[in-house]
Amino acid sequence: MNALVLGLGVSGEAAAAAIEARGGAVVRADRSLGNDDDASLLDGVEVLVKGPGVPSRNALVQAALARGVPVWSELELGFRLLPGNPVLAVTGTKGKTTTVRLLAAIFAAAGVEHALAGNEHRPLSEVAGGVEAGAWILCEASSYALEHVDTFAAEVAVLLNLEPDHLVHHGSFEAYRAAKLRIFERAGTAILAGELNSVNDVYGNRCTRFTADDPLPAEPRLPGRHNRANAAAATAAARAAGIDDAAIAEALRSFAGVEHRLELVAERGGVRFVDDSKATNTAAARTALRAYDAPLHLILGGSLKGESYDELAREIAARGEVSPLLIGVAADEIGAALDRAGVAYERAQTLDRAVALAAARARPGDVVLLSPACASFDQFENFERRGEEFRRLVQNL
Repeated sequence: MNALVLGLGVSGEAAAAAIEARGGAVVRADRSLGNDDDASLLDGVEVLVKGPGVPSRNALVQAALARGVPVWSELELGFRLLPGNPVLAVTGTKGKTTTVRLLAAIFAAAGVEHALAGNEHRPLSEVAGGVEAGAWILCEASSYALEHVDTFAAEVAVLLNLEPDHLVHHGSFEAYRAAKLRIFERAGTAILAGELNSVNDVYGNRCTRFTADDPLPAEPRLPGRHNRANAAAATAAARAAGIDDAAIAEALRSFAGVEHRLELVAERGGVRFVDDSKATNTAAARTALRAYDAPLHLILGGSLKGESYDELAREIAARGEVSPLLIGVAADEIGAALDRAGVAYERAQTLDRAVALAAARARPGDVVLLSPACASFDQFENFERRGEEFRRLVQNL
């Protein structure tokens, strides 16, 4: 295979290595190399493999499509390299990593061979090189990965929820939604959140519904109604994969969650400090608001993603007992939305100042919550670094 790999992040490099390991030739292109718009790189190329951060409107992608050169995501390449393993794929605006990790705990409790792949895990093209035949692939599938798949087929496919996100990348909510729904195109069983009624018309009898109110084999250890919905989705998916309820119950009782997702990092003087740095959109931040009954000192802000903050601001106003502290590039837009909703706030500018202000004001029983509703790229390399810095600042109080 002669391939052009566009975008040399973790997924792109994994794709290139997988192709070369199988005797293929790879041309590499990336913005950092200054050649991500050089159409001459397509000469003699059989396929373009696109990294997740590369938008479909990229000049090389469009040139490939115009020439009839197939465009694959790394997910599509990885699937083609698998030795026939069954795939359980999970997508959604929020909750993907938590649900996949919970599924891994369920499969482990049942003694079923499995491997994690996609998005917050190892690239599928890397996993494909060492996975045992017959092992289940538990795959976290982003909208970026799904927008260019042609043969990717999951035995069990899960859509957790659907809210506006990644609008700068996709261009519209409709395009984002269409990318997410591609997970079901060749799926055996479709598992859908109960509120996604419009999707049911497309997938008919292949749909299994779940809600946060479903009876479960055991109550999940994870806090919040949203995590009960994640547990219900994982339960339905595991059952579809043939896992018994005893193993599901064991994992639900023991699984403690994933870092940077409503993670309690410390409790000091009766004040809980919670890292929800993975809340990189307003839907996730609204979910975090609903997870606590206590007064909140809410750290919001970061880099912009093309979202409106008005619904979040209205929910903050309706909830009450929320003191927002704004940081980063998005502070002006968030502040304007809070002004329209009649919510008082303070501009802290930086995370260290926000943590210090929140800690000084918090009283026993309060929660200091980092749930930014924004990406991190204005001040941090990624949401993990932001969460790690929050933990460090809390530990040093």
